[in-house]
Amino acid sequence: MDLILWRHAEAQVLADGQDDLDRRLTAAGERQARRMGLWLQQRLPDTTRVWVSPAVRTRATADALERPYKVLPELAPQADPADWLPLMGWPDAVAPVLVVGHQPALGQLAAQLLCGAPLPWTVKKGAVWWLSSRRRQGVQQVLLRAVQGPDLL
Repeated sequence: MDLILWRHAEAQVLADGQDDLDRRLTAAGERQARRMGLWLQQRLPDTTRVWVSPAVRTRATADALERPYKVLPELAPQADPADWLPLMGWPDAVAPVLVVGHQPALGQLAAQLLCGAPLPWTVKKGAVWWLSSRRRQGVQQVLLRAVQGPDLL
């Protein structure tokens, strides 16, 4: 199974009295999302399921991919990434899953899968971490296939 973690692009600073879910992308964030969306379009299989947090900034990031997506409340900010793996079918699902979400959950999930503990790893704004699950000689393995930031495109 392929699991692609995409952190939302740069968003506006939370204003007094504003709901965190309503923050929009900055102009720089819109450019980041477009660059990463193009990179992903060239690489994602057609069967990829795209799941997005209900936040405005994650939906705007996912819009740059120009594919249908499903908004899942389970991916909202402050969500527990431990709840995501059964939802995704990790590690045995056939179709890839692209999650557009938030820190610290994305970094914690990457750390959990790669080293067995939900460490406070940081996924840069607008960046993608692409992981794969595979079985070799009866042992389940996690392979880090790519880490790509929008600033390197």
